Amino acid sequence: MGYLSPENKAFRKTLIALFLGSFIMYADLYSTQPVIAVIAEQFHVPPATASLTLSAATGALAIFLFFVSFTSGMFDRKKIMTLALGSSAVLCFAVGFIHYLPLLIAVRFMQGALLAGYPSIAMAYVNEEFDKRCLGYVIGIYVSGNSLGGLTGRLIVGTLSDAYSWNVAIGFLGLLNMVMCALFIIFLPKSRHFDANKVSLKRTTVGFIENIESPALVLIYCLGFILMGGFVTVYNYIGIPLMQPPYNLSQTFIGFIFLIFLVGTFSSTWMGKLSDRMSRTGVVAFCLSMMVTGLLVTMSAPLILKVIGLALFTFGFFGGHSVASSWVGILANRREKAQSSSLYLLFYYVGSSVEGSVGGIFLDRFGWAGVVSMVASICSIGIILAFTVSKVIVYKAQHPRHRRHHQRKIAGQHV
Repeated sequence: MGYLSPENKAFRKTLIALFLGSFIMYADLYSTQPVIAVIAEQFHVPPATASLTLSAATGALAIFLFFVSFTSGMFDRKKIMTLALGSSAVLCFAVGFIHYLPLLIAVRFMQGALLAGYPSIAMAYVNEEFDKRCLGYVIGIYVSGNSLGGLTGRLIVGTLSDAYSWNVAIGFLGLLNMVMCALFIIFLPKSRHFDANKVSLKRTTVGFIENIESPALVLIYCLGFILMGGFVTVYNYIGIPLMQPPYNLSQTFIGFIFLIFLVGTFSSTWMGKLSDRMSRTGVVAFCLSMMVTGLLVTMSAPLILKVIGLALFTFGFFGGHSVASSWVGILANRREKAQSSSLYLLFYYVGSSVEGSVGGIFLDRFGWAGVVSMVASICSIGIILAFTVSKVIVYKAQHPRHRRHHQRKIAGQHV
């Protein structure tokens, strides 16, 4: 059976389905982010505590991705993704009726746990079903769904929370995502290059061990930690200084700041294509450099410069994530792809939970400058890691002991 490519009739429908799935996941996952300040005010808690409504979801996602990495190869890809997206949409709707903070955090934890069934499975599906020549482009489309889903979810919640309440806003988002989940089921074809009957727990465990024994893959996992942790930290707390003097922006206006995510839709696709032709190391390092530059620009007092800084930062994040996630699929063996994708996303969302919560402490103690200093320092470490990855790949390819294992992985690929 052939792989999906632009010449296939199913290519476009599959891209639409993956885009919708990515859209649903990130709209649900980050639904409370634009109203962290409102939740903090309503429940009389500090922003760092209110941010637990997001950290609980991303933390649960990271934890359960670990278990998904062991079991994902045993069940039908499409069924797992459908269950994850559908149940998450239902819980998103249920949040509209919750007015007790501990219960809200608990439901958000459940939502994150259920969503663990989508991202790594989707990335494995892409790596298994699509022609490698268009892999960067396909991952770019998938990641653009992340940015548009995150953008739309935040816009809906931010705008409707001003007109009604944050509960009504998130409940409406849940209804919208249920409709899109139905479209996802219709458009996504079943896997053609995956046979669950041939996968055993023993083989999956061996694949997991091989992944964590690969220095190059571990470094890319760390890049995921840095990229997502920094991104979530910035958008968790940027609204708080902007709602205070001298800006005094409304919740609706803060919601529209997330329109900046549109640059991520462009950068993820563009950087994905660029990485198919150029050095992935250079592209990732460039994206991280853009994130640092954008952060420094947000230190400027004029509002327009803060917005420009956020745009640069966002452009760099989505581009870097697109390239790093496709890099994992290229370096991993065919039977290890689900595990490698799960591990990348595990680090990715642990970074979101850890850095996102710690960022609140920096905000309380040092203001916005503290958040910028923390995230910029971590991104600078990421630049060093990106260049280290290529050195590790080349080193292993040049030594006979590693040649057989790595020669296939780097053949024809840009490191």
